Amino acid sequence: MNARSPAQELDHVLRDDTSGELLDPQIHARQYSTVRKAHETELIEDYVELIADLIDAKGEARAVELAQRMGVTQATVGKMIRRMTEAGLVTSQPYRSIFLTEAGHNMARVSRERHIVVLRFLRALGVSEDTARQDAEGVEHHISDETMEIMRRFADDREPG
Repeated sequence: MNARSPAQELDHVLRDDTSGELLDPQIHARQYSTVRKAHETELIEDYVELIADLIDAKGEARAVELAQRMGVTQATVGKMIRRMTEAGLVTSQPYRSIFLTEAGHNMARVSRERHIVVLRFLRALGVSEDTARQDAEGVEHHISDETMEIMRRFADDREPG
């Protein structure tokens, strides 16, 4: 096992120059703020993406299938549907299908595009299919547009065709 220097152990919080000093507190706080914001929206994004996928594949999205595919109870799905309705992302009626609003469609499209880029990137790195699918679920919520574009170009350059 290689011994790592203290600077290597702290590389994730050190300034990018050679000073060996920690990041400025405001920069450090901004990193955590970005992660907290991603955590707040990632579950909603996953739900609207799944609703869009179900509508595209089956013509409708129903709470029972959302519960099965998310691995949660129907009560949990009901709470999330109320939350998404309040956010203006879905419309629904009891015992009926769930429909995306225009805002929901837009969120689902962006989330799906990001998810696909991350999945293609991981495959291009040689990550196994199962692991790539598992890791891609969530990563798309936590990376910047800059990183996403670099991942897209990397995957594009390595795709056969």
